[in-house]
Amino acid sequence: RRFLMEQLGKVLSMARRRKFMVAVLFINLDHFKTVNDSLGHHAGDQLLCDVAERLRQSVRDTDLVARLSGDEFVAVLTDIHTPDDAAVVADKLIDTMRSAFTVGNLPLTMSPSIGISLFPGDDTTVQGLLRCADTAMYHAKDSGRGNRQFYQPGMDVHATDVLQQERQLREAIASNAFVLHYQPQICLADGSLKGFEALVRWRHPERGLVGPDEFITFSESRGLITPIGRWVMHEACRQLKAWQDEGLAMVPVAVNLSALEFRQRDVAGEIAAVLHATGLEPRFLEIELTESVLMHHTGQVLETLNAIKALGVGVTIDDFGTGYSSLAYLKRYPIDKLKIDRSFVMDTPQSADDVAIVTAIIQMGHSLQLKTVAEGVETAEQKELLHRLGCDLVQGFLVSAPMDAQATQRWMSPQG
Repeated sequence: RRFLMEQLGKVLSMARRRKFMVAVLFINLDHFKTVNDSLGHHAGDQLLCDVAERLRQSVRDTDLVARLSGDEFVAVLTDIHTPDDAAVVADKLIDTMRSAFTVGNLPLTMSPSIGISLFPGDDTTVQGLLRCADTAMYHAKDSGRGNRQFYQPGMDVHATDVLQQERQLREAIASNAFVLHYQPQICLADGSLKGFEALVRWRHPERGLVGPDEFITFSESRGLITPIGRWVMHEACRQLKAWQDEGLAMVPVAVNLSALEFRQRDVAGEIAAVLHATGLEPRFLEIELTESVLMHHTGQVLETLNAIKALGVGVTIDDFGTGYSSLAYLKRYPIDKLKIDRSFVMDTPQSADDVAIVTAIIQMGHSLQLKTVAEGVETAEQKELLHRLGCDLVQGFLVSAPMDAQATQRWMSPQG
């Protein structure tokens, strides 16, 4: 970064004297985190080196390529004649990335999102040009990723929005402006209630209730996921214990843990503390993890999962089938349930391919003595198919939409 700033400063000084145009390309690799989560950081580092080499080969010797941080690169194009020259290079970079990389004998393709700023039109300073290109890059991501966008006046509103959302989220954490909704899971064999999934909602000051898809990933990127995750677990356990004290819900509640939370926290220790504080028996808590958590073949992952199981808490793999799984983890780690991702359920029974995938997951689960849960079940036909295939549990709008605590209690009550 320091070298880039120095060299870009020299390029701009020369551009002022000789009156030529300079383009700054801010390049971010889309979904690079998935590579680290799935294949490990060594594979990610190798991929970054290969990307850097392709970037260097795609520009002139007089141009400059630098890696800023993580999966962010900058290319400085010196002495260009028109904005179209920058567009041509950006398009070339995107095409170059579409050819497969080989990482650990696996072919991988990457798509970059590229933001472009121009000297002297957009800004005349090093910091200003980088900021404009960075802002344009976010607009490229918002436009579907894998494309390039020139900086336009007014794009900076995006950066302001990010800062405002971070401020509002910090305020929400300070004031516990969250609420849990609960979606029931029922047994296909007899229709009995077998559990709930706890789903967090943010009581947004302007937009009302906001779902997790709109703020969980953002909170991870801003370092705010830990306090939210702690609140969710404590509140889910507290509420379930309160229902049980009234003679309701003698079933487990499932709480989602992100890969980031799992790696950064003493998860087992915190779960034990929450169970002690709320008085909930461990058998009534389940932790839902995505496959990406288990892709790190480390002793820490196994140690943490064993510690969770030693407490008596269940472990479920969420969104099963959507990760870069080798399936080896199914025998390596102590797992209780596989949750069939809704993307495989939604087009059944019409889609023969999806039926085949769902069938394979259920059969594999049975072979490994794992329960299977289908999410996103919305039609009687889907439910009938899953029953015929031997799926154990279902959740989805056919059973019930997620409900707040009051509505959930009414749903459970005999008179409800």
